[in-house]
Amino acid sequence: MNAAASNPGRVLVTGGGSGLGAAVVEAVRAAGGTPVVLDRDVSRVAGAKALEVDVADRESVAAAVREAAESLDGLDAVVTAAGIDRCGRLEDVPAEEWEKVIGVNLLGTVSVVRAALPYLEANHGRVVTVASSLGIKAVSDATAYCASKFGVVGFSRALAAETRGRIGVTTMIPAGMKTRFFDDRTEQYKPQDDSRLNDPERVAEAILFALGQPRGCEVREMVICHEEEDSWP
Repeated sequence: MNAAASNPGRVLVTGGGSGLGAAVVEAVRAAGGTPVVLDRDVSRVAGAKALEVDVADRESVAAAVREAAESLDGLDAVVTAAGIDRCGRLEDVPAEEWEKVIGVNLLGTVSVVRAALPYLEANHGRVVTVASSLGIKAVSDATAYCASKFGVVGFSRALAAETRGRIGVTTMIPAGMKTRFFDDRTEQYKPQDDSRLNDPERVAEAILFALGQPRGCEVREMVICHEEEDSWP
């Protein structure tokens, strides 16, 4: 059996109600695993346990992760796919909105991993953090998003060094995907040509590949994008 086809076990997915997170949930189920979703909107989740929570709320995250882990009698993996954006020049984005991006994308990732760590260590589990091509390449009018995703990359690299031999850590670095992520943007910040956006199912398959590696082998980082993507390199 190849790595991509192995059972990923019990997988906690943040942002699993839509977009990449929903694609990961389906990929986990298709591989015989058991997904559990953390999301602010769980109305579209079917066939998986789902807990409504704002990942920017650290105490609520701790309680939700504990409930999820106890309901499954442990965790084998965590995928942090929850994310938001607020586009615009620094002086034009209200401070509270700018900081909300950091709260969800970076601090939410940290809170989920911190809460899940004891369960993952008990099973030599794995974490897949979802960064972005804008976590390794900065662009204008995206200071909040870039700051959050550069932070995710730095956090994940440090976490991998800190927990080596205890859990696995993979940083997934996807470029733009065909999801609802862009829906609430003003027209100037929406992709004008979605033909160069990747299918989230392809990214989910890459995440399952990372989760399926045999004990002792780790995919530390992976950049994945449409072949004509121009936000990387």
